[in-house]
Amino acid sequence: MAMFKTIRLLAIVSRPEFLPANLGSLIMGLAWGVNPPLSHVGETVVLAALSFAIITFVSAMGAQLNTISDYELDSNDPRKERLVQGMASLGRSRLTSFVIVEFLFSLALVFLLLLIRGKPALLFMWIAGIFLAYAYSAPPLRLKSRSWLAMCTLFLVLSILPILFVYSTFTDELEPLFLLFLAGQAMTVYGIIIPTETRDYFGDKAMGVETMTVHLGFVKASLFGILLLSVGGMLMGTAFFLKLALGLQPVLALFLLAIAVADYIVLRKYKELYFLSKEYMSTKDQSAIAQDIVKLSAHNPKWITLVSQAIVFMSLMLLVGKFLL
Repeated sequence: MAMFKTIRLLAIVSRPEFLPANLGSLIMGLAWGVNPPLSHVGETVVLAALSFAIITFVSAMGAQLNTISDYELDSNDPRKERLVQGMASLGRSRLTSFVIVEFLFSLALVFLLLLIRGKPALLFMWIAGIFLAYAYSAPPLRLKSRSWLAMCTLFLVLSILPILFVYSTFTDELEPLFLLFLAGQAMTVYGIIIPTETRDYFGDKAMGVETMTVHLGFVKASLFGILLLSVGGMLMGTAFFLKLALGLQPVLALFLLAIAVADYIVLRKYKELYFLSKEYMSTKDQSAIAQDIVKLSAHNPKWITLVSQAIVFMSLMLLVGKFLL
């Protein structure tokens, strides 16, 4: 029973809600990196499993280090009560030991991947991911409180590195359209994170955590989110369209409507958040507006799911298109 309790607590502090994002990174990397014909299907499956396990371990370690570093901050947030209780029950030293074990296990997987693929770049990407996962939350760097550095770190750890890691596992070429897609996807990912920072604005500001939203303020941050989501969607759409309509299966390009519709729905919510932010800055009685802002931005997990699933769906269409040739 004690072992099952420990596993349950470890799952809580590892933030399992991020697991679908890792699966999405795997699908996107596969869609752009795998090219038919597959001469060795078994090897492809092994490579996919290894790359997914590695990016998942790095993600889990990052979440656990964030849980350790943000314990005091999260203790003041009633929405994170379950996370705080899990951390308190598991204990800091015990969780640190798990992080070390996960680090060693993921290192072994990376070396196994290197034996199969012989690509040192994969090791360097893993090292970069591990370093940023630590530096984002832990002192003395604590990049999450350094506005622009925090944004660049999230670009890398949530989007660029995991997708590029999977992509590089399967191909030696760096396709320009993939880079265009990756740039748009990274912009979109941070764009849909901004409402989460908005929700945590008051707690972060009180604790001296200078996220990009704290640095810019509500109004500018809302506009920045709208800009990132809009431009990111157009860049991804262009990459998918050129890859499908001009090379693979033109009819599959019609499914780009999924990304367009998802972005449109979320951008309407961003517009509401922007006007609430402007009202907050111009009114004297800010408390009621502040509650409305927090309440609206608390719906962000649904927006993240909607936008990310549209991107994953389009990536699956790209993968299907390659094998319909």
